[in-house]
Amino acid sequence: MLSLPYMLWVCLFTIVPLMIVLFFALTTKNGEMTIENISNVGQYFSVVIKSILLAGVVTLASLLIAYPFSYILSRMEYKTGYFILLIALLPMWVNFLLRAYAWVTILEKNGLLNRVLSFFCSWKLDIINTKIAVAIGMIYNYLPFMALALFSAMRKINGGMIEAAQDLGAGGFGVFRKVVLPLSMPGVISGVNMVFVPAVSTFIISRMLGGGSNMLIGDLIDMQFLGNAYNPHVGAAISLVLMILTLLCMSLMNQFGSEDMEGKLI
Repeated sequence: MLSLPYMLWVCLFTIVPLMIVLFFALTTKNGEMTIENISNVGQYFSVVIKSILLAGVVTLASLLIAYPFSYILSRMEYKTGYFILLIALLPMWVNFLLRAYAWVTILEKNGLLNRVLSFFCSWKLDIINTKIAVAIGMIYNYLPFMALALFSAMRKINGGMIEAAQDLGAGGFGVFRKVVLPLSMPGVISGVNMVFVPAVSTFIISRMLGGGSNMLIGDLIDMQFLGNAYNPHVGAAISLVLMILTLLCMSLMNQFGSEDMEGKLI
């Protein structure tokens, strides 16, 4: 009986929406069953690939930035580490659109970044409405998810294991490879999933920082439901394909965490 509210929630907000998407993806405007909508997704293959590659780059960059940051915080005193992490997460309390607008103001031709550069030198960067601008915006917005997941995993690493490895003659890289990395893999996998999934389907950031010239799969889906090319059946088919690709990528990542990493410690 205690699970009844949970099951009701899952049915209403997970299963029912998925069934609606599946129904639209496999039917025509007249309600007839068809797989034509799924086959039409192939014409957007380049957009799908571009979205996956960009999301992969953003996820990798977020991991490289957040990993040392999270490790340093995890080795600090309990209250100090959590306080600094809270400061890093504060931007997440600001509306998503406002954060995107802020980066438009920073990266535009006469924005804050170019004003600072012109003050010190004659350089001027023209990165607004490019893939670089989109990647910067995505990294900024999704980096806290990666940091939070890594910090939670690294906080559980027993400092005694690191000291024991050092006492046994392991250098800095050896301690990282044999102790820190294996024990932090659950956080890495969780962080990758938390960043990759929203990054591959984003559309607001690509529209505002990409200027409409860097269309991603999220923009494509948005156009099918809200744009002039209104076709919810094709939009649902694209959403279904994106969902399947995302689940495949997540399953692939989870394979790295399926093994007993602690058993590999030497």
